Amino acid sequence: MTLHLPLPTPSSLSYPTYLSSPTHPSLPLTTSTHHSILRSHLKTHQKLTISQQPSHLPQIHTDLTNYLPSLFALKNGLEGRKVGEEEVDVVLRTEVVAEWGSVFADSRVLGLGRMGRAKGKDGRFQGRGIDFEVCMALSTLAVVLRLQAREQLRVVYGVAGAAVVPTAEERAKGITGATKLLLQVEGVHAFLRGEVCGSLAGGFGEGDGHGEKGARPPETRAQVQGGLQALAMAEATLLAVLKDDPYPAVVSQGRNRNDKEWMIKAPEIPKVRAHLCARLCLATAEHAGRAEAMLKAQNEAAWGKLNEDIVGYAADVKRTARARACRFFGIDDELGGDTGKAIAWLRGARRELGLKAGEEGEKGWAKGWGKIKKGFDEKREDRKLEKGGEWGADGGRMEEGRVIEMLEKKWVKMNDTINTQLVPPYESLLAGMPLGREIHSSKTYVPLDLGTDILEKMRAPPDPDEARALMDGGADSSDDDVPAENGLPGAFPNRPASGAAGTEYY
Repeated sequence: MTLHLPLPTPSSLSYPTYLSSPTHPSLPLTTSTHHSILRSHLKTHQKLTISQQPSHLPQIHTDLTNYLPSLFALKNGLEGRKVGEEEVDVVLRTEVVAEWGSVFADSRVLGLGRMGRAKGKDGRFQGRGIDFEVCMALSTLAVVLRLQAREQLRVVYGVAGAAVVPTAEERAKGITGATKLLLQVEGVHAFLRGEVCGSLAGGFGEGDGHGEKGARPPETRAQVQGGLQALAMAEATLLAVLKDDPYPAVVSQGRNRNDKEWMIKAPEIPKVRAHLCARLCLATAEHAGRAEAMLKAQNEAAWGKLNEDIVGYAADVKRTARARACRFFGIDDELGGDTGKAIAWLRGARRELGLKAGEEGEKGWAKGWGKIKKGFDEKREDRKLEKGGEWGADGGRMEEGRVIEMLEKKWVKMNDTINTQLVPPYESLLAGMPLGREIHSSKTYVPLDLGTDILEKMRAPPDPDEARALMDGGADSSDDDVPAENGLPGAFPNRPASGAAGTEYY
């Protein structure tokens, strides 16, 4: 599962005000046009409901794909680098000043509101230099890719009220697509950590930001990007395990109200490469633990603290991965006939999830109330998944708990009636778990260059009408969430206000 994140919005930015290009005069204006289109669609995305936002993500991804090559062309021209095989000269008139909202900023940072929305000026952080704009645009791309992977996983986990249960082929296709997107997210964060964040240390001076001492958004810090990189790798590794794990699909099928297959036959559970899957889960836990440590260390800083939901999500992914590793070790032992040891592994998995294990559980009325509360929580999570809401914030802990509960009930009944093996303590088993095994390699994001034909067109001078229109519409406004036109009270929508010729209202 991946965490639901909102998308930020930038302020308007006119590059011809800050930059000029003697070799490609149209480049700054073209980049401003792409930025304006991206800003407009990001503002539209904010006004959509959660169920409508996934269908709008491809549009924003296309806008970023069109904007970033032009932005990197300006950056390379300022630094004296070639764009592809062509020389592009860019002259700095005055330092670029950009403003972006922050996705990861904590609500308590320097008067910021919910999810980084500032109480001051449009909830945005101000930064100087073109590297700040590159950093925030690429961070937005990473969030878009993450949200697209999240939408593909909705099909994998299934919906409680879906008319058709996803087939094995549909699940494999969704997992493969989500894994590719998460690996792209990891590459973007790796590029930001190594290539961009180091040059941003001087872009936030005294009073540059909207808070005290020029608040710096977490996206601009290398440690935060490193933590997000490790978190994306952890999620991609865990999806590699999910592809060969049949038990979540069985549990999801059992919760589906429209499933009738149980009347014909029991769900088929193929044998899995349990030991290999367990090693991959341990590698996931190592990545998630590294992410949690780096993000927690960032929160110890005086300025630019992260939203606690991000840190908590990394910790939940680590718990889920370790619990899943314990479950696979138990499956391996159960296939070998050692049911008692397998049950001990499951109880250790419950402890890794933060649940009571074995005889440590509640008794009497507390046990009954705990089951009722758990049932309510599971139904609430199912409704979120069905409606496309903010599901998956627990890193898969609840889903893994359902699988462990199903297996423990089955194995305990089998052990009590047939095998009657002793269940050893799980503490020694947890202490002797091996190291993880990697399956994915890190591939850093490579910026796309503008094509030769596009660069040739930019040698022409900019269109004066387009430049004038961009300057007229480039003034920043603080009414991001307010409709552009206020209709006359009591009149039909979009009716002109009173006072214009022929529009008197009686």
